[in-house]
Amino acid sequence: MIYSKEEILETIRMIAMENLDIRTVTLGISLLDCADPDPERLLLKVRDKICRTGRQLVPSARRLERKYGIPIVHLRLAVTPLAVLLASPLAVLGAQEGASFCCQLARQLDRSCQDMGIDLIGGYSALVQGGMTASDRLLIESIPTVLSSTTCLCASVQVATSARGINMDAVQMMGGIVKELALGTPSGSGCARLVVLCNAPDNIPFMAGAFHGFGNAETAVNIGISGPGVIRSALRSKEGLRLDELAEEIKKRAFKITRVGELIGKEMAAAIGSRLGGVDFSLAPTFKVGDSVAEILEAMGLERVGAPGSTAALALLTNAVKMGGAMATSAVGGYSGAFIPVSEDAGMVAAAACGALSLEKLEAMTSVCSVGLDMVAIPGDTPAETISGLIADEMAIGVMNHKATGVRLIPVPGKKAGERVDFGGLFGSAIVMPVSAFSCAGFVRRGGSFPPAIHSLRN
Repeated sequence: MIYSKEEILETIRMIAMENLDIRTVTLGISLLDCADPDPERLLLKVRDKICRTGRQLVPSARRLERKYGIPIVHLRLAVTPLAVLLASPLAVLGAQEGASFCCQLARQLDRSCQDMGIDLIGGYSALVQGGMTASDRLLIESIPTVLSSTTCLCASVQVATSARGINMDAVQMMGGIVKELALGTPSGSGCARLVVLCNAPDNIPFMAGAFHGFGNAETAVNIGISGPGVIRSALRSKEGLRLDELAEEIKKRAFKITRVGELIGKEMAAAIGSRLGGVDFSLAPTFKVGDSVAEILEAMGLERVGAPGSTAALALLTNAVKMGGAMATSAVGGYSGAFIPVSEDAGMVAAAACGALSLEKLEAMTSVCSVGLDMVAIPGDTPAETISGLIADEMAIGVMNHKATGVRLIPVPGKKAGERVDFGGLFGSAIVMPVSAFSCAGFVRRGGSFPPAIHSLRN
């Protein structure tokens, strides 16, 4: 890959003035060879595999930062969905011993991450879109206890795909899990490390949904790049352009951003003896000034995100980012588009605070962006059935549109709509958004399954 002098200088400017960074490098690790019916042996195998494989991640990233001068913000691991590994020891453990073993495994993963200086680890996951095994159920039921006693571990549960429809029994269960977890962690913050998924890609670099899917190599490096500030700067310097011309500017910037990500990804994979899995060129905001997806949409001409036209503007942005990024790399991965996590985007928080952005409008916008209802704070007294109903709505958007969606809702204990909550660090702060007072309990309690959409029969 050859870069011109102009490209190099432009990249330096984007890093120095427009918040361009490699948002995350996530090393995926298969733990399938660690399966063992003996719980103690399984724990030893898992710890050895993770430490042996992941120990070069941090030093390699720091060397690349020095070499290219580009920040690598987060370093993460993602492992095989752990419900699969639990199947063997569960055969010889009772229910109570099984729950205790889940906690042991989770804490070992957490400690391994901390010992290596890695930020987060994903893969405390179950894929239950078509039904639930005993180990799936055990893992899901343990999530409130596990996430309240760890700091680095992230959990995910896939409850729907376009091919299988929606497992409404699992959706109903997850409403209660989210509620229980919120009550067991400060300001409900544990819910920031739990996501409910539909059509999840198996090479996601971003948390909380990352896991190392079954179709991947033994290890794989997945890169998540981000440049909301780069796109926003381009649009603000191009006032007066038509929408098709705006889309062209976004495509050009997305192409340049993605080229940087692929370069870092290939070098990182070579440095740690792995392979490049995917480059996710999603625009992932932070709370830093100028690093907001909401501000990009407002630079297009919206007074505030949430105003009429917001869904159309987000669709244009997402499509242009995908078009530009896909031309820049042969390793497209993850979500690749635009993220709208409310608490992590200062512009989204401001829009919610002034009443421009409602939960209903946010849901409509998720039909055209990369993810779903992400990092949304809701009142702490929201019933579990209402949480399940919100999850079901988002899963339906994913199933019917063949797109990946996710839900990270945070019921904040003791907080009412309109109040502010600070989750700290990466997770930012948010305005608690009002939820409809009308009940969906009768619908959710029916359980069963939501059949796949008819277009799933295209094979």
